Formats: sequence, C-alpha cells, structure tokens
Amino acid sequence: MRHSGVIDIDRQYLAKLFMEKIRVVALAYDRLCTFEFGCVVEIFALDRPELGVPWYDFQVCSLDPSPLRAAGGVLVEAHHGLEALQDADLIVLPGWRDTDEPAPPELCAALHLAHTRGARFASICNGVFLLAEAGLLDGRRATTHWRYMERLIARYPRIQVEPDVLYVEDGEFLMSAGSAAGLDMLLHLVRTDFGAAVANQVARRLVLPPHRDGGQAQFVSRPLPRYDNNKLAALIDWLHQHAAEPHTVDALAARAAMSPRTFLRQFKAATGSSPYDWLIVQRVEIAKMLLESGSERGETSLGRIAAAAGFGAVETLRHHFRRLVGVSPAAYRQRFAMQV
Repeated sequence: MRHSGVIDIDRQYLAKLFMEKIRVVALAYDRLCTFEFGCVVEIFALDRPELGVPWYDFQVCSLDPSPLRAAGGVLVEAHHGLEALQDADLIVLPGWRDTDEPAPPELCAALHLAHTRGARFASICNGVFLLAEAGLLDGRRATTHWRYMERLIARYPRIQVEPDVLYVEDGEFLMSAGSAAGLDMLLHLVRTDFGAAVANQVARRLVLPPHRDGGQAQFVSRPLPRYDNNKLAALIDWLHQHAAEPHTVDALAARAAMSPRTFLRQFKAATGSSPYDWLIVQRVEIAKMLLESGSERGETSLGRIAAAAGFGAVETLRHHFRRLVGVSPAAYRQRFAMQV
C-alpha cells in the first residue's frame, strides 16, 4: 500500500508537468487601477521556468478602446476585446474605476456567459462590484475593501458580505479586500492550482509571507507600534518565534511589563484577537508547514506534528485545523504535501 501511494503521488506530479496551461484573462478598462493590475501581471504574466510546472497563459482584454488611461499617467494598450473572456479558465477583475458606476451591460453579459461555461473568477478590492452588478454573487459570500463595505451591503442585499477579512472563496469565486490583500488571494489561488511548494517559491520571489489565511482581519483599530520602541510589539515578535510553547496571560503580561488587564486590552487593539486565539492561528500555521514538508506521514506523525505545533493532542490539532482551514490535517497533507 505504501508503494502504491508513492506511485500515485508521482503520477500526480507528472500530470502537473504535462497538463495544459490555465488560461488567465485580466480585464483592463479606462482609468485602470494600476497597482491592482500590476499585482495580476506579477503573478500570472512572468515566466517562471524555475518552478517546473506549465505556468499560466496570460492575456489582457479591454472593456474600452485603447490606449487606456491608468492611475499615475500610464497608458495601457490591450490587444483583445471582451470576446477573450470566453476562452478564459480564470477571469481576474483588478479593481474598478468607480463603485458608483455600474458595470456596462456588455460586460455583465460576457461575465454571465463565461460563468455558464464554467470559468473561475477573482476580483481585487472593488472589482467585486462588477460581479455583483452582473448578478453572479446573489446568495454567495463576498468581500471588498473596508471603505466600500457598507456600499456593497446596501446596494446588493442578496449577497452575504463578509466584513473585515482578507479574502473570501465561494465556489468558483475568489474576492479580496484591499489591494495588498489581492496578492494574498492570488497566492492562495496559485497554491490551489499548483500546491504549497510552488506557491511558497512565488511568495519568496515576491518577498511575501507564503500564506495568510483569508479569514484574517483587514485592519486593526490601532496600527502596531514600531518594534524598536514598544514592548508589546517586541513581545508579539518574540511570540512568533515561540508560538508552540505553553503561555499564560500573566506570564505574557509580565514579559510586556503590563498588568494582565492592560495587556489583554492592548493585545486585542494591536492584533484584533485575544492572545489565545492569536496563538491558535500561529500554531495552525506551524502545523501546515509541517504537513506541507511531506516528511511526516501516517497517523503516528500527526501526534508529532500536534506536539511540535503546540497543540499536544491530535484531536486538539484536528479541531482547530478544521475550524480555521476548513479541511482535516490529513486532507490538507494529501493536497499540499511536497513530493518527496
């Protein structure tokens, strides 16, 4: 059975090498959001021969006649019209020029047609308004930048808007909050298409963390102070390195030179969660990295991973992992483990 499993993994890896490229089409428009568009180009358009997988086939289609004006005085020339959407496996909407301007009917029709034939969609920031205007998100979960949240809720009451998250995935739809959260969402998409090892290499090239879960808060009530002059920030930095160790509120408060009540209040203000909840998220991230490494396999290894991540019991690991990631540790390992 073990030998058979290795053969199955090898077949999956070879299938990736010879599979057809995923065709990505990004929508461009007059008054284009330059940063959001640049994120899409960075992820999908660059050649990445070092990854050893058939990278995406990337095209840009234009809603408006070229050349298109973009933020910062840039002009963009697009060689394809909306008809290119009908050949896309993935359609990316990098923002939208004005949330008070409805999506043009011809764009809505093209998005509907692409959805009918099974395309996937990814929107960044207020690009979600195009999907909403096309009626594709009715009854689905969605998100956008916090500045546009109330507008989205009021205008499209049939959408289940998720406030204060980085990105949302609902079936074939991925939607991010602000512009930078778009990179987290696109890395998640790469992770889904090619696995953790490839996504981590792309993140390393971008000098980004390899994975931020979509459920993290968009922002906190107060920015985290500078690490060089703030004891709480220094404590959080230290906790990143010692997340798997046992901690108490009293001990952490003492390390930050605060009373427990002040520590809990300031930690919540800085991170958006309690120390317990924050540590659980960090421990799940440790478990994910260990599962992705592929070096620990089998039921016995889950006990070692649970201990190394700070959960102690396997059942505790399973409970929090499924709650935060949405799948069991075993299912996650099967999907994302590196080939060894």
